[in-house]
Amino acid sequence: MAAAVAALAATNLAACGDDGGDGDANVLKLWHYESANSAMGLAWDRAIEIFKDEHAGVEVRFERKAFEQIQQNAGMIINSSEGPDVMEYNKGNATAGLLSSQGLLTDLTEEATKRGWDTALSPSLQTTARYDNGVMGSGNWYGVPNYGEYVMVYYNKELFAEHGVSVPTTLAEMTAAMDTFVAKGVTPLGMSGAEYPAGQLFYQLALSRADRAFVDDYQIYANPVDFSADPLRYGAETFAQWVDKGYIAKDSASLKAEDMGTGFISGKTPMIVSGSWWFGRFKSEISFDWDTFLFPGNTLHAGSSGNLWVVPETSKAKSLAYDFIDITMRPEIQALIGNNGGVPVAGDPAAINDPKDRKLIEDFNTVSSQDGLAFYPDWPVPGYYDVLVSGFQGLINQSRSPDEVLDAIAEPYQDGVAEIKRG
Repeated sequence: MAAAVAALAATNLAACGDDGGDGDANVLKLWHYESANSAMGLAWDRAIEIFKDEHAGVEVRFERKAFEQIQQNAGMIINSSEGPDVMEYNKGNATAGLLSSQGLLTDLTEEATKRGWDTALSPSLQTTARYDNGVMGSGNWYGVPNYGEYVMVYYNKELFAEHGVSVPTTLAEMTAAMDTFVAKGVTPLGMSGAEYPAGQLFYQLALSRADRAFVDDYQIYANPVDFSADPLRYGAETFAQWVDKGYIAKDSASLKAEDMGTGFISGKTPMIVSGSWWFGRFKSEISFDWDTFLFPGNTLHAGSSGNLWVVPETSKAKSLAYDFIDITMRPEIQALIGNNGGVPVAGDPAAINDPKDRKLIEDFNTVSSQDGLAFYPDWPVPGYYDVLVSGFQGLINQSRSPDEVLDAIAEPYQDGVAEIKRG
């Protein structure tokens, strides 16, 4: 374990002992794992430039890490004097929540109030920033997100026009649109049963009959969840009906998300229901006319903040770390995220040049402002992702009924929640 920490922090060893106290630190060690040409990578490079301009005499030692490096070793890294002062880290109970409960992350509550992060971020975005004994949704601030993500419908405008289909604004119109495609021999909805897309579609359908109380019950265990009743029953039964009606291909049970995405890129798939993380790639790789719309009729949508800036408790430059986080929340940096295909959490659509980028952000702002981010179906308990994938593969290939799938996903959820509550 010590070797792993040493390898990850090798270039920082020279920094040990030369930072001084928090008040007179002259080095800011910053780690993140965004690629250099991504929206966040570009925006944060600019944030580093601004930080240097405003902190003469302070050296920024930035290192780009692999997601897996930090994901697998975060506890060791930030429990060491060799770790960073500010770091990008995954949100959720099993990651930031766990480290906060172990006392490894700095409580940012006072800074969030003083610097206005608590007013810049909507309540649903704050959910992944605040933890109470490791459970997200309330308590003190242990991280700050500055970009977001959400699930929407991507559609091929040329196929819609060719088949005389209008953009649906209700779920009934969505099913009517899919009936039109099926009648003309076109499978309307791309799908991946072997990875996350099937579970996210099930969740979107369930959310069409849900309210915030259900999300709180399901995600943060406010009350027990009944898997035999709506909205989860509606989600599973409607998903199965969509397979029966030919909206979803039965042979998509073994497909991966990449297969679904490349199918849409090829121009053969009218629609997919998936996340904003595809947006930049579609902009660069698709040659036909395409666009997006929010899952019709829903006020709740799968989505959340992006990853968090966290400050390890061992940091010797906390004030500098707070200053850097604050810069990433400024309008200039938020606009850079938006103008490069990302979703800023506090972006002004008027500052976004490309109409498609602007619509992406306007839709996110609509969801966020109505407290509509409902997180993801696999978040509640560790290991639940594989449970959902297995369950919904059964619905796609029709080897299981909706009742059987709901039973199969209920028990691991309930066992996981019970274990978390036992601590």
